[in-house]
Amino acid sequence: MTECNNDDSKEVFMKTEPLFKSIAGCFIQIPPPCCLVIFGATGDLTHRKLIPALYRLKKKGTLPENFFILAASRRQQSADEFREEMLKAVKNTFLEDFDQSIWKEFAALIHYISFDFSNTESYGKSLKDILVSLEKKYQTGGNRIFYLAIPPGVFEEVIVNLGLAGLSRGEGGYSRIVIEKPFGRDFESARKLNGVLHKYFKEKQIFRIDHYLAKETDQNIIMFRFANSIFEPLWNRNYIDHVQITVAETLGLENRAGYYERTGVIRDMFQNHIFQLFALIAMDPPTAFEAERVRDEKVRVFRSVEPFPLDRMGDCVVIGQYGKGRVNGKDAIGYREESGVSPESVTPTFAAMKVLIDSWRWSGVPFYFRSGKRLTNRKTEISIHFKPVPYLMFAKSMEELIDPSVLVFRIQPDEGISLQIQAKKPGSLVCLDSVLMDFSYQKGILLDAYEWVLLDCMIGDHLLFLREDGVESTWALITPVIEKLESTTEMDRFPNYEAGSSGPEEAAHLIQRDGRSWRPL
Repeated sequence: MTECNNDDSKEVFMKTEPLFKSIAGCFIQIPPPCCLVIFGATGDLTHRKLIPALYRLKKKGTLPENFFILAASRRQQSADEFREEMLKAVKNTFLEDFDQSIWKEFAALIHYISFDFSNTESYGKSLKDILVSLEKKYQTGGNRIFYLAIPPGVFEEVIVNLGLAGLSRGEGGYSRIVIEKPFGRDFESARKLNGVLHKYFKEKQIFRIDHYLAKETDQNIIMFRFANSIFEPLWNRNYIDHVQITVAETLGLENRAGYYERTGVIRDMFQNHIFQLFALIAMDPPTAFEAERVRDEKVRVFRSVEPFPLDRMGDCVVIGQYGKGRVNGKDAIGYREESGVSPESVTPTFAAMKVLIDSWRWSGVPFYFRSGKRLTNRKTEISIHFKPVPYLMFAKSMEELIDPSVLVFRIQPDEGISLQIQAKKPGSLVCLDSVLMDFSYQKGILLDAYEWVLLDCMIGDHLLFLREDGVESTWALITPVIEKLESTTEMDRFPNYEAGSSGPEEAAHLIQRDGRSWRPL
């Protein structure tokens, strides 16, 4: 494996063969020595996802032997105080699976530094000095990963200061940067952020995270499609009637009003999560199972999407905002009553879209997307709806139509794959019934999404990460839609669905006009 830092004249070669660890019969590559610098270490993401994921990697023995974490934040506190915070976070996450002895080993790898992110000098002195000192202690070879677990508004500031301090170039090892969503808020801001990044980092150093892509079912989609000859020949307009992608949440804002009021459901879920799932389903076979070849095919999908008809938005886009209702048997307030939300807010919390692809494979096959908050159930799934059989030889002996086959990729909460087919019921009459062929991961998940993306970043595998052109292509598609909606949505249009429901009635009409219906939530 070869890594090249930002200096074209210098290359670092990993001369040793990669190490692997067997877990439940599966081999997982152990990354080479490195360190992880977390900006925004006192934030929610670090507490809920990053430190618990790193603890689990330590427990499973998949972290490098030479490794340390440098947590960075503006808050003034000691390393011991920060470790105590993280101990509570890990215990809350793994109530029945906490190991005190493992935690003791893991906590010893955590270090803390407080400094002002806006102060350029502190990067070249405080941060760099402690990094060099810890690298000597842990023998990490100068391999550095900078994880931006910070608000999007601070991205550019940290990126520029890392570059000015020379930390983007690496010293004897690689230097990588990990960026959480949202990557921009429209096409122009995403392109500007990419420009700032590429001033100091090469594309191969940049890891734009969409943790949905690291879920086991998502990773399995490519394998399922291209490793099973019974499905790939059917994966086109001749056999598939339509595709549905649903990302439904029962939660409301959860104290994230400041973020969500500026974002809304389309920026939050469609530009990244849903369009990435869409690409996995719609892409053509890559020439090789390699990160760049797979990402090439995803970008081709985005560039083949037909533009949305802005003068007829109702034909392809529906938005909504939840009002009060009942979720899981409990009363729920409306979006405008949430803390931090304007009583006149027109921020959408639900959206449904109809997307068409201008390609031979998918011509005339609609893709229906929907996502929303405060819906009746928590569910993320992709359903492939095959066309009905062309000739019903049972037509005279059966009163009901035969349901077409449906293939479902369940992404959460119960990760797995199911195929609905028709089979005869026992008895002498001609009577068919839907039967499910089902595969569920259940407790067979080796690593959760954040564990996978952290490991892959340490290894240098970009397969689960977004590329510059992929990000800009999706923003180019939906930015005109967002701008049109934001200029035309009026206050009295919302709320238009109750908390605990399946969303606004207009979303049902969007698909019913085509003679189809949404799968139940």
